[in-house]
Amino acid sequence: MEMEGGVLGKLRRLDVYPKINEDFYRRTLSGGIITLASSVIMLLLFLSELRHYLHAVTETQLVVDTSRADTLKINFDITFPALQCSIISVDAMDISGLEHLDVKHDLIKQRIDSHGNVIDSRQEDIASHKMEQPLQKHGGRLEHNETYCGSCYGAEMSDDQCCNTCEEVREAYRQKGWGITNPDLIDQCKREGFLEKIKEEEGEGCNIYGFLEVNKVAGNFHFAPGKSFQQANVHVHDLLPFGKDSFNMSHQINRLAFGDYFPGVVNPLDGAKWTQLLPFGMYQYFIKVVPTVYTDINNHTIQSNQFSVTEHFRVAEVGQVQSLPGVFFFYDLSPIKVMSKESYESFLHFLTNVCAIVGGVFTVSGILDSFVYHGQRAIKKKMEIGKFS
Repeated sequence: MEMEGGVLGKLRRLDVYPKINEDFYRRTLSGGIITLASSVIMLLLFLSELRHYLHAVTETQLVVDTSRADTLKINFDITFPALQCSIISVDAMDISGLEHLDVKHDLIKQRIDSHGNVIDSRQEDIASHKMEQPLQKHGGRLEHNETYCGSCYGAEMSDDQCCNTCEEVREAYRQKGWGITNPDLIDQCKREGFLEKIKEEEGEGCNIYGFLEVNKVAGNFHFAPGKSFQQANVHVHDLLPFGKDSFNMSHQINRLAFGDYFPGVVNPLDGAKWTQLLPFGMYQYFIKVVPTVYTDINNHTIQSNQFSVTEHFRVAEVGQVQSLPGVFFFYDLSPIKVMSKESYESFLHFLTNVCAIVGGVFTVSGILDSFVYHGQRAIKKKMEIGKFS
């Protein structure tokens, strides 16, 4: 018993929290108010820390992009309120020399009226149109027992090549680097009502949405009137068939994204709008694409991209090849990759913060209570001896 008492006595002497008899306690109104306020503050800080602990946080780091992914997906949704669907085309090209001219796959055009309401929606395709008794390549009309083979009007690459639609004639001319001056002189275009279709859509707008798969190298894609082709190693568009001196390229970018959506991504061009005031010109966006890898709390990884952008309007004159009317997006890739990962705060970190909150508020409130209490006593003593004025 003596040994136990000696051990317990030594333990008691280690107590750094000596207890004060309740008879010596003195409770004050100011102490109660400070206690109540500090308790509320501790509760609010605890709830804030608990909320932070229960929700995942995103940690970001920058690394050199060593991936060799060979494609880049560009999602877009753009509205041209003053340019009809029948004359606008989409092209994409990159510094490797690959070109996608007059893109039609994975693309949908919607005709819209002056109020933005959808008139007609169709997916772009290259299917042939059926025509009754079209003009044959040899000059006669198609008979019942004949196979149709339309003329390419001098743009044939081989003797057995046929152009059975207006689109095929325009494509043959594009490959030759020629332009069609008068579509009514082309039997296929006349029978399909190429010019009538353009006149019918006069005053309408066009909404284009879809996606492009391009090489993961610097390049550009653009929306411009007319069919594109190469002439003397220069990219040009055939504007002659439309008989117009100017094209209104006013547009609104409803959505533009380089890759799939991931939480927290901000696409700076979403909702951007531009109105053309001059009769001719090209609007240019210069985009820096930053590869991004996002890993959620379940270790599901999303390979995507973010981007920054600057814009510029280039005034052009009619007939100036270097300044094609249109909306151009020039993009380049950053060598730095952003790695974002969701994670939860560790329990030990949460416990440490809670202890810091309780201890910090308790200590500060104790200092404040002591200051108020001793201040009140000093004032009271001075009042008693008549020295307080």
